[in-house]
Amino acid sequence: MPAVGRTCWAIAEGHIPGQSHGPEPQMTSHETACILNASSEVAHVTITLYFADRDPVGPYRIEVPAQRTRHVRFNDLDDPEPVPRDTDFASVIESSVPIVVQHSRLDSRQSELALLSTVAFPVD
Repeated sequence: MPAVGRTCWAIAEGHIPGQSHGPEPQMTSHETACILNASSEVAHVTITLYFADRDPVGPYRIEVPAQRTRHVRFNDLDDPEPVPRDTDFASVIESSVPIVVQHSRLDSRQSELALLSTVAFPVD
């Protein structure tokens, strides 16, 4: 099978609402990077966050096993520091092998929640 995906992706829009409505953790407002690694090697992935008014933060390091998928909630990223709530950010996701990245957001600040999902922008 030919390589599926790219090694660098960008998500230009990110925001984790500070409030949620409904049972946790299912209805907690969140940002997610859904990562597909269709290769036969482990994907060593780094995420760097960019902000409008401060220096970038990262890298956050994760692994996606070979021929697997992993959904990474930005809410759960805490090393080198927790991702701030109610703050706009963007992210660059780099991998040691080609991957596919899809971006999703659940905004449950009110009971009429909103779900957004889109494929990230392939950089390379």
